[in-house]
Amino acid sequence: MTGKQRFLWMVIGGGLVLAIGCASCAGIFAVAASLAGSDLAVGPAVAIVRVEGVIASGKPPVDPFSSPMGAYSSVIVNHLKQAEEDPDVKAVVLRVDSPGGSVVASHEIHQQILAMTKPVVVSMGELAASGGYYVSAPADEIFANPNTLTGSIGVISQFIHIDQLLKEYGVEVTTIKSGKFKDQGSPFRSMTEEEIATWQAIIDETYEAFVQVVADGRGLSVDAVKELADGRLFTGKQALELGMVDQLANLQGATQRAAELGGVEGEPRIVEYPAPLSLFQALFNMARPSDPLGEVMSLLERDHRPALQYLYVGP
Repeated sequence: MTGKQRFLWMVIGGGLVLAIGCASCAGIFAVAASLAGSDLAVGPAVAIVRVEGVIASGKPPVDPFSSPMGAYSSVIVNHLKQAEEDPDVKAVVLRVDSPGGSVVASHEIHQQILAMTKPVVVSMGELAASGGYYVSAPADEIFANPNTLTGSIGVISQFIHIDQLLKEYGVEVTTIKSGKFKDQGSPFRSMTEEEIATWQAIIDETYEAFVQVVADGRGLSVDAVKELADGRLFTGKQALELGMVDQLANLQGATQRAAELGGVEGEPRIVEYPAPLSLFQALFNMARPSDPLGEVMSLLERDHRPALQYLYVGP
């Protein structure tokens, strides 16, 4: 390598180091400015709490390198409690963009919304289906985009059976159990008619609870809700005509309405409660290549436990 070539590579390398350093500094200043701005701002505000992604129970898995995906009930409930306890927050906008998810997690969020003493207005995004509608139902008012997809009122459980596949490859599974229902839903055999009937009874009970939540939240009769509760999706415009939402507007419109309900005059200050990233996480995420497939697989990871889902499973 000639002297000129070495010099050229040194220049290129130095430029790359400088670019990375500038990007890191910019990220640090952006994070610091955001944190400083949130700490210094005062006055009447509207809090935005986000329910985005599949609704899951508990807290997100600990990952020091990334922000969690999905709508975890413990996080959302905590954000709602923070909004309730913050004297500057006069109302809450629940931004819902979710296909639903866990029955238990949806119920936990629903119960906290019922416990709120401050006005809660829902703003629906692209999709607010099944559990996404369940958590929206108790709000004071629901706003949707005309093209929002909502509804899908119902309950679902899905079981994968691989017994035929195992048989094809000569694999046998021996199960020792204490009762005939102990392994119902096992992937190693098909369910019996009796097992399907017992699980259907569980689905029916959970479905009735979902219908009652919608009836109570929207001021509709149970019979009227059941006319809508066959799993169908509706556009925001259709949902308005059916009494499932109150107005057609975007997030800004819902925020302004929440401010009005909370007695805030003029343009409201916005407060959000994101899970804070450490400085290391922020810097690492800037340099970490995205892994969409890994993120989707992590979000949709399932084990073999039977699960009740308020979940839209369409494309």
